[in-house]
Amino acid sequence: MRKKIIEHYGDTDTILFADGFDDCIIGFEPNMWKVVYSRNLCIQLMVDDLMDVEEAVEYLEFNTFGAYMGKKNPIWVEDFKWGL
Repeated sequence: MRKKIIEHYGDTDTILFADGFDDCIIGFEPNMWKVVYSRNLCIQLMVDDLMDVEEAVEYLEFNTFGAYMGKKNPIWVEDFKWGL
């Protein structure tokens, strides 16, 4: 998804990505110029790397979801599964 975002939007302005979470990208918000990540996929990625869920949530809340990296800070969304 990172390559697709860069291909479509990267030549006009800088895009901020969260390193190590490319597999968690679910979209791009072109009005605010921000990459959109799934919080659930990020947590699952950390669990797959041998953390338990509570540790992963605590780590991500402090170091990633709550981090401010400037006006183009990524968007971290709760992507509920609606049974569709």
